[in-house]
Amino acid sequence: MSIEKGASPSQQEDRIEALLPELSLDEKIAMLSGHGFFQQVAEDKGRYCAHPYHIGAGNERLGIPPLLFNDGPRGVLMGSSTCFPVPMARGASFDVDLERRVGDAIGRELRAQGANLFGGVCINLLRHPAWGRAQEGYGEDPFLVGEMGAALTRGVQHHNVVATPKHFAANSMENARFTVDVRIEERPLREVYLPHFKRCIDAGAGAVMSAYNQLNGAYCGHNVELLTKILKEEWGFDGFVYSDFILGCRGADACAAGLDVEAPETIHYGAKLRAAVDAGEVTEARIDDGVRRVLRSLFRILAAPDPETYRADSVAGDDHVRLAREAAEKSLVLLQNDGALPWAPETARRVLVLGRLADTENLGDHGSSRVFPPRVTTPLAGVRAAAPEGCTVEFDAGDDLARVADLAAQADAVLVIAGYDHEDEGEYIPGSMADPTGDPSKAIGGDRLDLTVGSTQEAMILAAAAANPNTTVAVMAGSAVTMEAWRDEVAAILMLWYPGMEGGAALADVLFGRVNPSARLPFSIPKRAEDLPFFDRDATTIEYDLWHGYTKLERDGVEAAFPFGFGLGYTSFEFSNPAARVEGETMQVEVDVANTGERSGTAVAQVYAGWASPSDEQPRKRLCGFARVALEPGARERVSVPVALADLAWFDTPERCWRLGATNWRIQVGADSTDGVETSITLAEQTWSIRER
Repeated sequence: MSIEKGASPSQQEDRIEALLPELSLDEKIAMLSGHGFFQQVAEDKGRYCAHPYHIGAGNERLGIPPLLFNDGPRGVLMGSSTCFPVPMARGASFDVDLERRVGDAIGRELRAQGANLFGGVCINLLRHPAWGRAQEGYGEDPFLVGEMGAALTRGVQHHNVVATPKHFAANSMENARFTVDVRIEERPLREVYLPHFKRCIDAGAGAVMSAYNQLNGAYCGHNVELLTKILKEEWGFDGFVYSDFILGCRGADACAAGLDVEAPETIHYGAKLRAAVDAGEVTEARIDDGVRRVLRSLFRILAAPDPETYRADSVAGDDHVRLAREAAEKSLVLLQNDGALPWAPETARRVLVLGRLADTENLGDHGSSRVFPPRVTTPLAGVRAAAPEGCTVEFDAGDDLARVADLAAQADAVLVIAGYDHEDEGEYIPGSMADPTGDPSKAIGGDRLDLTVGSTQEAMILAAAAANPNTTVAVMAGSAVTMEAWRDEVAAILMLWYPGMEGGAALADVLFGRVNPSARLPFSIPKRAEDLPFFDRDATTIEYDLWHGYTKLERDGVEAAFPFGFGLGYTSFEFSNPAARVEGETMQVEVDVANTGERSGTAVAQVYAGWASPSDEQPRKRLCGFARVALEPGARERVSVPVALADLAWFDTPERCWRLGATNWRIQVGADSTDGVETSITLAEQTWSIRER
């Protein structure tokens, strides 16, 4: 064994320095790439991550074990693991502790199945809802994304697994991801597209995966500014960077730029990297630095005592399945309700469930995040299992609109499940890979072409609603869906997402009122696609700026159909008496939250801050803190939310520093980005250097 359990950080560093002279140059280079990926995939008959993959480290002669990789963002891809709701759904929970516990469960299942490198901390920002892999991220706001990603990182790494935030950086398109050049000026890059990565690094992430796309003219895996100057030098990241698989590294020069490990197989490193060193194109010092970084992350997890013994029966065990159900319950967003929900046992005697997705195991895309759980509770199965005695549940796929209308007219309550599946959105799988015959027209996933649920499903919704005013629509999707064609015609709307293996049970609990929904939208739902930033899924070059989501809608004076942070429940809350004060480097924001309804429930107190005198160059406000507050009917609680002053700073490009920029601030605390009570505070002028913040 190369390191002893309990070895201190200084002892680990000493061991690394002692090992470096014992390794030949070829052995060092071998530690900087993956090995055996293609053979393993072939043995697994094409199933991705059915076994752990050797990604970096490993030297049999010196007893150095390899790092063993597995994905993914909604659960471990090996075996029959627990399938949680997709990250976008979990982002809607605004529950950092829940996400840490999800990470804890994923870390435990990784270790139980032999992996110690996790590639599923997906924190790319949702810039536009057409993005095919939106479901793998946590939302449109960098603060929310960073808080949730950091929580997942801490949970996974509790079990001595190296967690990997990805894809670094500005990876918010799918079809064009291998080639598109994302052009971003420095200020929006640092304020909008990087802060969530920094938050995960500060949480202790031991690795980072680079992105496929180009950033300002250089591929991310070859981007010196991104990998070396910002990540390693400015942020002080001492772990290692590995490439997104296969096309994330395009030559041995990536090593010189700061890419430590080529994943998942030796293609451009190995002998080609040795030749680059011999030619003076890559220095031996850079090779040594890469080896140090890989070993540092490996030794940290090898030296740390394990918090428990890892057993096979923990995988999709009862505790984890219950957690998957809790996550689904806390992820469902009630967007609209005219009193139709919850269903009362005495009135909902005959329930009609419509839509093919109701009876489909719809867990999300079929790319690198696909989990194979031992069982799945579909929406239809969940409703049938939860229906009280005397309640009948009928199902129809909804293909015949006359039949839909007839069945709906006879029902006491109608539930329509509408939305997408893996063929409509997700990781883009070209037809040559998705179809055994190689038919290019059989591609699946990718970026959406339409933000609606499509004319066929809209017609089903409208037919049901016209026949029965007590119609609820539950939307399965990874991000925003425009609903203007039908939202005023239905009684209630829920965002169901891709809710994981227990999603159907969680949905039924909400419908029958056994769970009071508490989730909030992690993005804005627009009324029109035209209100969103420009998006071209086939772009070769695209510009990203400061403005997207709620910051763009507010700047443009456009009302969202449902704003960022919005969500209803079966009770009501009142926010009052806001106050803010500074304590050192933190602003404490306080507010009274009262449950003014007749049921217990959970409010999400959201804190937004902006300059008291708005500027065209600054967002009106940005999320900077939040807290979940559980209250009984009639209860009131004084809630305090800490806000780091550094999180309020904007990047001054000419001066190369971060600064508050204004002394007078407006603080909003409330239920969503458009609804809250306000206070003001005067802050002293302050600046931070690039390295300080």
